Amino acid sequence: MKLRENVPLAELTTMRLGGPARFVIEAETEDDVREAYDFALEKRLPLYPLGSGANSLGLDFGFPGIILLNRLKGFEILNQSKTRLLVKAFGGEIWDDFVAFTCQKGFADLAVLSKIPGTVGAAPVQNIGAYGGEAKDTLKSVSVYDSLLDEFRELAADDCDFAYRHSIFNSGETKGRYFILSATFELTKPSLAPPFYNSLQAYLDAHGISDYSPDNLRAAVSEIRKEKLPDPETTPSAGSFFKNLYAPASEKARLEALGLSLRETADGTYKLNVAQVLELSGLKGKVFHGFEISEKAPLVLINRSGTSYADLEAAVLEITKIVREKFGLTLEPEPVPIRDSASSEEPARA
Repeated sequence: MKLRENVPLAELTTMRLGGPARFVIEAETEDDVREAYDFALEKRLPLYPLGSGANSLGLDFGFPGIILLNRLKGFEILNQSKTRLLVKAFGGEIWDDFVAFTCQKGFADLAVLSKIPGTVGAAPVQNIGAYGGEAKDTLKSVSVYDSLLDEFRELAADDCDFAYRHSIFNSGETKGRYFILSATFELTKPSLAPPFYNSLQAYLDAHGISDYSPDNLRAAVSEIRKEKLPDPETTPSAGSFFKNLYAPASEKARLEALGLSLRETADGTYKLNVAQVLELSGLKGKVFHGFEISEKAPLVLINRSGTSYADLEAAVLEITKIVREKFGLTLEPEPVPIRDSASSEEPARA
């Protein structure tokens, strides 16, 4: 177990903000994970699991407890045939490396999730998604350390309450209870077929791509994201900053009259294009308190010169106010601040 003290959260998060964490522990084995939680109990400190920090925001005062970095590595093929691949990926692996691995094995299921920043362990937490696909579509189970019961467990996908950017790992009373050790995915052939998500299909058509192999689909998605989204390794950001918006049928006519495009969903609500909402609000390319709404992809908020979470908070308040006044819609940020999720100052354990 590797332990450091007083590590700036700005070094651990892709938005490059945040004061010092009192302790940072790197867990490379399951024993390291349990030892870290024991250390937190001994010191009576809160513990916060973190992967690559792509969807987390550091607060200015830092974190007065333990940041537990997931560094468990490896891929393990559990079963493979010509039409099925059952594969386990450990939580500290980079998500895109895992996607590349499955595409190389000839399975296209995860190709639409190429180039999403973050780790495998973070994928179930947010139920990551893009271009019409989500992690839950192929997730079979999740191996976790249950800090409440002090035991290692296997949770079936059905136990995880997956929805849009939602799971038991980031919501309700179970938020912060589990540390994700690994995730198992079941991939099948044939999987993806046209018509694809609008922007992906448009790219394939424009480039005359009719061979929908895993490598071709991954290359197309990677190129689309490269053109639109900044690399968090070189440009501080947190990926798509605002969540999708959904409107009831009663709002459809009003919003369309304001120039917005809506797409009906299976449950009868209407999905809005939030990038379009921001653009029609006159916000594309604008800078607020050092944070720029990307000219190429308005969903992305880029840290150009912001130096504090207070700057970011002020920027988000201004942006959401403008959108609310223009369209009567309330934006909700996707990245989450790093803070203690428990009601007490120590990890819960029976």
